[in-house]
Amino acid sequence: MLRNALKIGLLTALLVGCQKEEKKNNDADFSPVVTENGTKIAFPEAQSTTFFETETIGSGQVVASMNAPAKVAATVVVSHEGASRNLILFDNPELSGNYTLLIQHQSNINQLETVTVKQRRIELDRAKDLQAHGAASGRELLEAQTALAMELTNLANERAAIIEHETKLKAGGFEPDALRKAQSGQAYIICDIPENEISRIPENSICQLHFTAYPNETFQGRIEDVADMVDQTTRMIKLRVGVNNASGKLKAGMFATVDFGIKEGKNMTVNKSAMITIQAKNYVFVKTDNKHFELREINAGDQVNDRMIIYTGIKPGEQVVVKGVMQLKGLSFGY
Repeated sequence: MLRNALKIGLLTALLVGCQKEEKKNNDADFSPVVTENGTKIAFPEAQSTTFFETETIGSGQVVASMNAPAKVAATVVVSHEGASRNLILFDNPELSGNYTLLIQHQSNINQLETVTVKQRRIELDRAKDLQAHGAASGRELLEAQTALAMELTNLANERAAIIEHETKLKAGGFEPDALRKAQSGQAYIICDIPENEISRIPENSICQLHFTAYPNETFQGRIEDVADMVDQTTRMIKLRVGVNNASGKLKAGMFATVDFGIKEGKNMTVNKSAMITIQAKNYVFVKTDNKHFELREINAGDQVNDRMIIYTGIKPGEQVVVKGVMQLKGLSFGY
């Protein structure tokens, strides 16, 4: 009896030991191995990596969408009173006054240059000729010189006065010369763009506009000009968009939204879900083969929709993990 009990106990111990060894071996088969300070992760079985989804890195043109609130700042209409220029109807009364005074000063300059100053020069030349022949006194010559000097001063004052009004129009997003040449049936839309975005919006590119007054319509505009100054408080820059308004639908003061399609250039991108950030550094996991993953530090740029622009750290054609990133992060950093 005792011998049988010993045999049974020995057999039981042997079976338990085998089970533990088998369990240990099974655990080893599926336990990932992390090496090189967490930068390399190896799975013993390729089947274990099917949970992790990847995407192939490529490079191409990235287009982002950006919009900005805007307003119809001015419209151009035909004058029915026989004016030599079309009428500019501004939303801002101050700008309207600046433009009116600008036109007045330009008219005065034209009058002085083509008529008054020219006439005074002729009179001065005549006085010099008469004096040379003894037919005019020194006083008459002085009067002619003084008359010319006064008109030249008036001309300089008119030109100086123009600068103030041009500056205010530019600050409002308008180019004075463009206003002078504006054709009827045109509308000008002004919007504010952040300083750090302005380099991404080239002049003459096309944009889409949506007006509160016409919720079911989309208008197409062209970016005509970017202002020459930055608002020191908001760090915004005014941008002017020209829109065909032959229908007369758009009125000065109407609110709108401008949509820009912004080309980011040809860059590598990954889905934002692929990137992790640890201590201000950005990383992705690259699947190097069926069993191995590698942690890579990357230099990331802006986010465009759900894509992150990547400058360095990965190469086109590599497989970057986009699903299961947090699990790999836990293995790599010991979380």
